[in-house]
Amino acid sequence: MRTRRIFEATIWLTIAAGLSPVYALTQEELIAKIQAAGYSQVSDIKSTAEGTTAKAMKDGKEVRLVVDSSGQIKERK
Repeated sequence: MRTRRIFEATIWLTIAAGLSPVYALTQEELIAKIQAAGYSQVSDIKSTAEGTTAKAMKDGKEVRLVVDSSGQIKERK
């Protein structure tokens, strides 16, 4: 229960500071989130105006991803 309170406090402090939760993730946490969504070989992670971008593989094809400020993972066209 204490860990949950610390986590919630961290999220609220992040939001209060004007940062989105996705930017509060470490690179390892971001990679884990992308892998949990079905992608592999995550690389070339960069912060951009549209969110955090990365390269990854899915179904044998290389894709470019954007993780937006709400944490949504979207494939770039």
